[in-house]
Amino acid sequence: MSKITAAITGVGGYVPEYVLTNQELEKLVETTDEWILSRTGIKERRILKGEGLGTSYMCEHAVRDLLAKTNTDPLDIDLIIVATVTPDFIFPSTANMVGDMVGCKNAFSYDVQAACSGFLYAMSNAVAYIESGKYKKIIVIGADKMSSIINYKDRSTCIIFGDGAGAVLVEPNTEGLGVIDSILKSDGSGYPHLNSKVGGSRYPMTAELVDSDERWAYQDGPVVFKFAVKNMADVSAEIMERNSLTGEDIAYLVPHQANKRIIDATANRMDVGSDKVLINIERYGNTTAATIPLVFWDFEKKFKKGDNVILAAFGGGFTWGSMYLKWAYDTK
Repeated sequence: MSKITAAITGVGGYVPEYVLTNQELEKLVETTDEWILSRTGIKERRILKGEGLGTSYMCEHAVRDLLAKTNTDPLDIDLIIVATVTPDFIFPSTANMVGDMVGCKNAFSYDVQAACSGFLYAMSNAVAYIESGKYKKIIVIGADKMSSIINYKDRSTCIIFGDGAGAVLVEPNTEGLGVIDSILKSDGSGYPHLNSKVGGSRYPMTAELVDSDERWAYQDGPVVFKFAVKNMADVSAEIMERNSLTGEDIAYLVPHQANKRIIDATANRMDVGSDKVLINIERYGNTTAATIPLVFWDFEKKFKKGDNVILAAFGGGFTWGSMYLKWAYDTK
């Protein structure tokens, strides 16, 4: 019997209609379009508007897109995993709500919280379930409504983040395609430099905190940049070395869309040319757990069956990782 691997067999996505441009941010904080673009590569980002609309709303749209494109019956889905740091509620899980919203009545579900590395962490879960032989169809979603935790008076964060959701269908494969290897890492000592601390059990929300800047996501930009450049590049080089890959062997690098300079540093370390690096940060900004699946969604037609693809991410916590997969299908 051929070895079972876990392969992505379809992708879906959703970004909100509202576009927040650099020019609009110039009116909110001391910055310029040129400054933002030169340091981050971002021109605009999408923001979810509308009362009562949370991360699950974007997940629902991404999953419906995925199910329609793959002609998949929602009743055939075994499991839904949502990677997010902006769940609708502390509980129930966003994944639990999404399953109900899209009619996946036979699926169990849960959330994964690993910040910008969340999609890779969630994918590694799906891989283990598929390789066990017990489950056949798993939906992995990366989604975040970062606008809900961003202070639009803080230049260090408001210029970077946007909202969006991407989803993939993961199924068994016996052709040697799909996820071949992954390396996931974390370092909890990094939490003071990138966090959203209010609202958890250590700092429950109070009336005083509601009116303070403490309630928003915090980032020490220079420290995070330094850690991200080194670790995202290192882990990508490590997975290539472990699988005897060179830059010439790689069809595409799909990096977390955090910062154009971080992406460039990772590509240089891997010796991968810019033509092989897939980037959409200029249009969406950093959508946290959604960035990698949104790249799949945007560039799906580029991938060919058998392509060697490297995924790489770095996030708060700190968390980081890389995944090597062989693309499993040609887009019709």
